Amino acid sequence: MAVGGITGLLNFMAVNGVFSYVIPFLLIFAVVFAVLKKANIFEDNNAINAIIAISIGLLALLNDHVPIFFEELFPRFGIGLSIFLVLIILLGFFYKPDENGKWGGAVSWIGWLTGIGVVIWAWSAWDDWGAGGIYGFGDWFSEYIWSLIILGVVIGLIVWIVKASKNTTPAGP
Repeated sequence: MAVGGITGLLNFMAVNGVFSYVIPFLLIFAVVFAVLKKANIFEDNNAINAIIAISIGLLALLNDHVPIFFEELFPRFGIGLSIFLVLIILLGFFYKPDENGKWGGAVSWIGWLTGIGVVIWAWSAWDDWGAGGIYGFGDWFSEYIWSLIILGVVIGLIVWIVKASKNTTPAGP
């Protein structure tokens, strides 16, 4: 039985490699082209920028590493954005923006925490970090999770103490 509508279209695109090859290529091409254009290495020669961006985009898809990584990363990125949105909405109940309507720097930790969590989550599910995918990042991460959490807390405390000491240090003569 054929499935119509959006589901049929998305299934057709998935079967024909649009999500595995075309969209990752377009993303890599666009980022490389924008970086080359911004860096202005070849002045305003967009043809050279495009040839380099196309080459890098195609070479990135030579093996299945990029499509598999994108398969792991971007669905989790969507979930991470949803979590971030929920946290911001919940925070809106308890935290008021300043008089200009802007959120203070104290709230930015939510975005950083969500972003780092999404990247670690994607890496932990991607088994191609190790030799032949046998011992991937997921195995390493699950073995050292508590060490990483303790290290993160220690680094956070050091940063907090340094910032607090800068604010209380008297000015020189």
